[in-house]
Amino acid sequence: MFTFTGILIHDEQGYSSLCPELDVASMGATPAEAAANLLEAATLHLEGAFEDGLPYLRPVPSEADPRFVAPDTVVQVFRFKVDVAVHAYA
Repeated sequence: MFTFTGILIHDEQGYSSLCPELDVASMGATPAEAAANLLEAATLHLEGAFEDGLPYLRPVPSEADPRFVAPDTVVQVFRFKVDVAVHAYA
């Protein structure tokens, strides 16, 4: 089980969501939809990284983090958990 940070941002197209630890982002028409899409994107990123043997953490530099760059656009900061099953094959 992994715990990550989610950041919801309001922009012209609706809502964007970002996981700064993974550098994974998504969008949605509502905050709930953007958060759900971020969870799906983070899960797919982790599964792919594990299957391909690639590093999964790709932190966003602080100069690109919306909490520091554009805090007035941040709607919500939340924590979310991802449970990924890893399968081993011989």
